[in-house]
Amino acid sequence: MEFIAEKIGMSRTVGATSVAVTLLKIKDMKVVEAAEGKALVAYNAGKGMNKAVEGQQKKYELSKEFNKFVTLDIANAQVGDLDLSTLAEGMKVKTTLKTKGRGFAGVIKRHNFAGGPAAHGSRFHRAPGSIGNCEFPGRVQKGRKMPGQYGNTNVTCQNSVVSFDAESNILVLKGSIPGANGTLARVKVIS
Repeated sequence: MEFIAEKIGMSRTVGATSVAVTLLKIKDMKVVEAAEGKALVAYNAGKGMNKAVEGQQKKYELSKEFNKFVTLDIANAQVGDLDLSTLAEGMKVKTTLKTKGRGFAGVIKRHNFAGGPAAHGSRFHRAPGSIGNCEFPGRVQKGRKMPGQYGNTNVTCQNSVVSFDAESNILVLKGSIPGANGTLARVKVIS
């Protein structure tokens, strides 16, 4: 079973031992088409209106708030509201979402290089240093750690469910998951 959730932030449980948890708000979703384990699901994301999906909203008789469509793996799905009653404490889930984008970053930030001396006149502070060999092979080897785009990539992590509040649709996962608060995540129940 899969569903879309929005990362709220992090907190901790209060009890005999304190456990770091991540809070996810499960989006209101409607199954509009279902076939052999796959389902076309509509949910609300961002803007109130989306001209590109107006035809689909009319076809499935949806209100304007359901402005995004995605195909999810949902066993025994039926057209209508998505059933979340199967979520329980102790289940394992896989969460896929985008990490924070940090733009074009140097080697110190991107790959944790040490850098050079900070003293005056060293002329080697945050530069990557040598990137190649001598005359042979006469090129830069593949996989060389260099400056470039950092972050804004899809990451999947596995967490266990601490609790699920069915009234407010808030899922509490043990540990942290990458990504900024407000990022949409694809959550898949694996056990």
